[in-house]
Amino acid sequence: MGSITDDEVIRKRLLIDGDGAGDDRRINVLMKTFTKWCHSNVSPEEGFVQYQRMLTSLAQCEYSMGKTLLVYDMNLKEMENYEAIYADIEKSITSAHEKIVECKKEIQRAKRIRKNRQEYDALARVIKQHPDRHETLKRLEALDKELQQLSRTKENVEDKLELRKKQFHVLLTTIQELQQTLENDEKMENDDSQESQMESGD
Repeated sequence: MGSITDDEVIRKRLLIDGDGAGDDRRINVLMKTFTKWCHSNVSPEEGFVQYQRMLTSLAQCEYSMGKTLLVYDMNLKEMENYEAIYADIEKSITSAHEKIVECKKEIQRAKRIRKNRQEYDALARVIKQHPDRHETLKRLEALDKELQQLSRTKENVEDKLELRKKQFHVLLTTIQELQQTLENDEKMENDDSQESQMESGD
């Protein structure tokens, strides 16, 4: 095996160090200090001072480890949250597509009803030529009521379709904004990681 350069050693230490907070170096220094303290012949006062320093270093290592675990747990929960949001968005999109398909079917039914109404009007004109005027008037009134109902049905269907279009547009806009937010967050995390590595390198 060839000799390892200083750059490779530094790079490996940065990888071991995690986020560049100096944990690996701090632990190594603590171990060296502990070994030196065990084999040193110093006064009890100075030994107690070194002991307190080691406790302080150990507390810093434990704090850093706890902080790292908290960040890791937070990232896991955030990933679960994003997955849940993504699943909800997919369900909403599927539901919106189904509603749009249903609205199109309603429009087709309304068109057929309108065509039937036109046929009814033509039939009413034929019936009008018959001598039974009273019966003809009754049928005309019924056809007029049906025409009004069909008109209201058509208006309701058109209003519902317009509402679904607006809801679908809002949903797509929300998805795009969420995707942009996720990309920005990922970019910020990458930038922070690069800055931390650069600072550790300095």
